[in-house]
Amino acid sequence: MTNKEKYKQAFSVLHTSENFSLGVEKMTIIKRKRKIRTLVASMIICLLIIAGGGTAYATDVGGIQHKLQVWIHGEQTDVNVDFTGEGSYNYNYKDRDGNEIQAGGGGIAIENDGSERPLTDEELMEELMDYLDSPKVEYEEDGSVWIYYRDQKIDITDKFEDGICYAKLSGDDGTLYITIKYQNGYSISPHKYDSPSSFE
Repeated sequence: MTNKEKYKQAFSVLHTSENFSLGVEKMTIIKRKRKIRTLVASMIICLLIIAGGGTAYATDVGGIQHKLQVWIHGEQTDVNVDFTGEGSYNYNYKDRDGNEIQAGGGGIAIENDGSERPLTDEELMEELMDYLDSPKVEYEEDGSVWIYYRDQKIDITDKFEDGICYAKLSGDDGTLYITIKYQNGYSISPHKYDSPSSFE
């Protein structure tokens, strides 16, 4: 008798129980549930990717646009900024009279090896925020002169002596010293008043 025949004879007396097939059915059900969960998770991930891709596509038409709220003329103002991707940006907002104001900017960076590259959107945003958040001196049509800084509006018309005005602005992040030459520029420093001759 061969080994194969001996095995057949030894195991022929064993019978499988009904519970064995039930165990197989449970395993099949568990596998099906896992497949369904995997399929549902895959579908959700696909939907998120498609939705995210659609959002990225929608914001990328004509460049990336951001909406900011900044202080302009002492009032919170909505500013729309459009980055062109070429190292430049355009922005617009409505002034206090409801007129549409448009402006822009841009720049290049010079690398260590002397090569030039357009500024990134992040670098441009930092530049724009620094500009929008800095004090402005404006000469109004009625002849008055004002400093606008965040929520502050300061009339300095009568503060000029010999065409020079010194003003100090306080904010949450410190004090700024402004030296103003009447209709001839101004200088801002966080340390001291600059000499008017330093920006002639």
